[in-house]
Amino acid sequence: MVESHRTLLQRRRVESEELLLDRYRLLDTLGEGGFGTVWRAYDELLQREVAVKRIWIDPHGDSDRAAREAKATARLKHPAIVALYEAVVVDDAFYMISELIEGRTLSSLIAADELDDEEILDIGVALADALAHAHARGVIHRDIKPHNVLIPDLPEQGHGPAKLTDFGGASLAGDDLQTRSGDVFGTLAYMAPEQADGREVDERADLYSLALVLYEAFSGVNPVRGATPAATARRIGRPLPPLARHRRDLPRSLTHALDIALDPAVRERGTLDRLRLALAHAQERGLSHPRWGGPIARRVGARTEPDSDSLTVVRPALRRSGLFVPYPSPAFPSAATNSPEYMFDRSEPQPPAETLRLALPRILWVAAALAAVVWQATSGHPGVALLAAAAAAPLLVIPGEPGTSRLGWGWLGCALAPALGVIGLAGAFPAIAAQSSRWPERVAYGALGYWWLTLAQPLLSSRLWLGPAAQTPARPIWETSLQSTVTHVIGPMLTLGLLLGAALWAAAALVLPWLVRGRFLAVDLVATVMWASGLAVAERMLDSGISLRSAPPTPNGLILGAFAAGVVALGVRALRGAV
Repeated sequence: MVESHRTLLQRRRVESEELLLDRYRLLDTLGEGGFGTVWRAYDELLQREVAVKRIWIDPHGDSDRAAREAKATARLKHPAIVALYEAVVVDDAFYMISELIEGRTLSSLIAADELDDEEILDIGVALADALAHAHARGVIHRDIKPHNVLIPDLPEQGHGPAKLTDFGGASLAGDDLQTRSGDVFGTLAYMAPEQADGREVDERADLYSLALVLYEAFSGVNPVRGATPAATARRIGRPLPPLARHRRDLPRSLTHALDIALDPAVRERGTLDRLRLALAHAQERGLSHPRWGGPIARRVGARTEPDSDSLTVVRPALRRSGLFVPYPSPAFPSAATNSPEYMFDRSEPQPPAETLRLALPRILWVAAALAAVVWQATSGHPGVALLAAAAAAPLLVIPGEPGTSRLGWGWLGCALAPALGVIGLAGAFPAIAAQSSRWPERVAYGALGYWWLTLAQPLLSSRLWLGPAAQTPARPIWETSLQSTVTHVIGPMLTLGLLLGAALWAAAALVLPWLVRGRFLAVDLVATVMWASGLAVAERMLDSGISLRSAPPTPNGLILGAFAAGVVALGVRALRGAV
């Protein structure tokens, strides 16, 4: 073995010291914390460098955790898991001698934004294989996080792209999963919801944590971590923003697989094999980044945090209340202070604003709409009040923010449909509704825009699309009479054509992002032309209720609106990048 000049100098400095266990010469300290100390050491017998970890087993130490780590690691032999060579008790200390990895933690590389997407895929596949190996041998890690993943400096020397370490919080088949009644091991910001609640965990807890680590590696953001431990605890178990919201340039199959693995419901989370297959598939196909849409920032913002994110014990009852104060279980290695009040960095930033969508409770929106209805009714315009009520009724069913009762501001954009109708471009609205990142919103906005466009025609006494019904009286006549509004305005609107037209706009908004993906300009041009042309033809046929007449009525600005829709679809995709 050829030793570096630095190692030789270190050996000379300690050559007068006694050998540890009559075999290991300690060279330098790699880390030190409440759980113990770890050194770089030289094995005089086998002539190789190793890592030596010493854990005190006096009343202030943690012999149970040390024994658990040794037992778990001893079961495992995998190129993506740090190998344990020896574990021995000497006097009042527990020593573990393991493989020495020259490299950095995944946490530091994420914070510095020094990984490309292909490297993240390699790391993900390696970790998935390591966990599959561990699970097959009855070991659940329970503390998968970037700090426990080592990235070798020279993976080509047989180390592989990543090494999983620190099995001190692992559960072993046949052992009690909890260390004390009501307490569970884990790191708060990477903990599966069932683990944080103190419920029994299985392999799917590791799957969740791994998916969260990869989500953070791809986006630069951990969507669970808040500014304080209490804020983090409140986010555990809530649906997370889809990864595609941060990285629209990644393959949909990859982001979807990670989103599924992060499902708060254990049964809906899928399997480790499924996630591994998605990662491997992306490896084989390669990541296709936008070629014509301009540069895209791969990260929404690298976070800064200490490299000593400590293992934490959480009391589930307090976590559920959102009022708990976490206290540490001695974690190792850690260079941070051992004081519990500094266990988390209070200065950690909130997730970028892109992950936070402005929203208000649905009841506030409904109350505001009712206020407008009452205002019109008391102003002597009961017919207008009825139209306003009909326009606001969909607020009761429009999809809200995931996991909350809040309703975003996006639905207000549906007012663009009648506004565009005034200038003869109403047909462009489906392309605008298609810009929502969530498919239920795209469907709802497409249909709502069509409904508002229809309601606006008698209100404005103008032909915005097909025009008001032939027998609709002038506004001064119907706006003062509820009966006239119901009989001559709203009644004639409720036709098969209204249903088909709203369904067509909803479907057009739904499929557009799947057709125009921003990867190849020629493909997107063809897809946009086909989408806009199909929309124009279908609108003329369906909006009239599948008229049997030879010449169904032509919507106002049909061709110009379809052209504008294509321009919007192509232009927005160019700005937003590939998906």
